[in-house]
Amino acid sequence: MPRLSAHPALRLAAVAAALGLAGISARAADTPVIGLITKTETNPFFVKMKEGATEAARAQGARLLTGAGKTDGDNAGQVTAIENMVAAGAKTILITPNDAKAILPAVKKARDRGVMVIALDSPTDPADGTDALFATDNYQAGVLIGQYARSALGGKPAKIVTLDLHPGHPVGAQRHNGFLKGFGLAAPDAKSNELGRDPAIVCMADSYGDRAKGQTAMENCLQKAPEVNVVYTINEPAAAGAYNALKRLGKDKGVIIVSVDGGCEGVANVGKGVIAATSQQYPLRMAAMGVEAGIAYAKSGKKVGGYTDTGVALIAGTPVAGVDSKDVATGAALCWGKK
Repeated sequence: MPRLSAHPALRLAAVAAALGLAGISARAADTPVIGLITKTETNPFFVKMKEGATEAARAQGARLLTGAGKTDGDNAGQVTAIENMVAAGAKTILITPNDAKAILPAVKKARDRGVMVIALDSPTDPADGTDALFATDNYQAGVLIGQYARSALGGKPAKIVTLDLHPGHPVGAQRHNGFLKGFGLAAPDAKSNELGRDPAIVCMADSYGDRAKGQTAMENCLQKAPEVNVVYTINEPAAAGAYNALKRLGKDKGVIIVSVDGGCEGVANVGKGVIAATSQQYPLRMAAMGVEAGIAYAKSGKKVGGYTDTGVALIAGTPVAGVDSKDVATGAALCWGKK
């Protein structure tokens, strides 16, 4: 790292240049500095989150630093981003944790230095490892698609495949267990990070939220349980992978696929009948609220706390009795990613 100037503003600018962080200038010492760390840089959900944070920071005169893991699950990359942002003067860091437990020591170090840390979308484990959480109610998102799938099945015996995230992740558990609850099956409560199991589930597999892995997982499940009629997926890329596997075997017409996300591609797939229904969440809103909280902290010294629900709505291709939903046009107007 180059030798830093003694002048605070110039020293901050030099740190930023050495670390390769975006959005810092010599004037940053006089304005709120906020960091945003996403799971990856490529997932449309996190691209939209970054867009929301950027717009909010620009509108309110804050400096935004951005970083991300290289892949979903990259804890080390997120730890480095936290350390770099603290060194560059961030007083608030917004993060979507890749590893809910492993990130905690780095978060604690930042908080011990007076940095407010807000989790976006995904909580830490335990959730009070950060000052606050701004996120979708993932359990409720699961409940909505569970209710939809049960109604759409029309009383037939359920043979369910679940394509989950990966073991132990709070978001994966909440969506999975909420789905079971909405379907009327035995389910752990929203605080559990263990995946519920029920005899109606004929196959469970991890998709890591990835299209290709979702397709492989679905192909493997079809070998074990070829008569599946409902597929729950952790997100829309996994849903698209599941559909590809079903279509290759000519089973795509008789299976109800439900998911969570609400991205533009996913909503379009609802319109095409690839996905029957999806619970739409709002990453731009999460990030904008996080930036606003960071600016308020810089001005008042008062931190936010607890959980803030950023909203969820069910988007369905065909409405079903007893389940409130929005149509595809409404989902497309509020979606994120490429249209």
